[in-house]
Amino acid sequence: MQFLDRIPLTLALLGALTMGLAPFVPEPHIWEKLKMLAAGSLTRPMDIFDFAFHALPWLLLVAKLARMGLSRS
Repeated sequence: MQFLDRIPLTLALLGALTMGLAPFVPEPHIWEKLKMLAAGSLTRPMDIFDFAFHALPWLLLVAKLARMGLSRS
């Protein structure tokens, strides 16, 4: 978990806001993939890879924030 400590929070936030939301128009890509997941239509391998690719920065940010929160306790 030391790799999370070495990542600056601003870099994790920037990654989530850019790669996590790109492309921004007509709607953020991660939102489209989450709707597909909820509808059960996220079945094609390319869509699953795309979902993982756009979700990774958000997961990294959440893990970083959780790690920061737990270390303060």
